[in-house]
Amino acid sequence: MAETNPIELQKALKGAPYPADREKLVAVAKKNKAGSDMVEKISHLGQKSFESPADVQKAVFGTE
Repeated sequence: MAETNPIELQKALKGAPYPADREKLVAVAKKNKAGSDMVEKISHLGQKSFESPADVQKAVFGTE
């Protein structure tokens, strides 16, 4: 299983419309054939809505 990293997150969410809710991001990740670990991580994010890819990255990795 590949380690979750920012590049894989960007690939998983390519084409996501923002603002987006968790469910939309999960759907985009599945459409982009992201690994199950990435889909799982996105589906369990604490926030329900994200304004930008940076917001998602911050929620996943705890970084700015």
